Amino acid sequence: MYNRLQYISQGITVEEQLFNIHQALDNGCDWIQMRYKKQFSDDTFKLAEAVKMLCAEYLATFIINDNVYLTQQMDADGVHLGLTDMSILEARSILGEAKIIGGTANTYEDILSHVSNGCNYVGLGPFRFTTTKENLSPVLGLDGYKSILDQLKQAEITIPIYAIGGIKLDDVESIVKTGIHGIATSGLITESDFKTKLITQLNEKLYGYVLI
Repeated sequence: MYNRLQYISQGITVEEQLFNIHQALDNGCDWIQMRYKKQFSDDTFKLAEAVKMLCAEYLATFIINDNVYLTQQMDADGVHLGLTDMSILEARSILGEAKIIGGTANTYEDILSHVSNGCNYVGLGPFRFTTTKENLSPVLGLDGYKSILDQLKQAEITIPIYAIGGIKLDDVESIVKTGIHGIATSGLITESDFKTKLITQLNEKLYGYVLI
């Protein structure tokens, strides 16, 4: 089973990225998606090398956002692709069957396409407005999640679905009740002054019990 809590990294510099990722790992996150806007720079390669070592140390899953070739070069656990990135099919042909490929979705139709192309999990959102991501898709909210999850259930389609976009701690219980597998969050963890407490609370709500 894929971890229910994903941390999507933040930081303008390599140093900021590493600090935030290390903090997330050190306080209980075990799934890191490295999202760094300088996708094809030397800094990105250095960052990926360092994050891979950190994730190995913490036995955490290491996913790279958008960059399929860097994922291949780093032998990361997988890649997450947006709606305008490389296709799932092409990424699978490059990475092979063993790697995790996640895809962003905003509609039921997006999910159907991802499933048919061999996607392993879907990040569905945004839940609410967020400044973390540019060119935001239409906001879904709880009603949007319920509608899409109901359609998936009726079609007997099973794939881990992660809620993403502006999620707060108080939202998690309601989101989980829709049938969502987990959440992917960035600013909530990055900006918290009490990361251990926050991540513990998130995991309790996501798993329904305390993780040891």
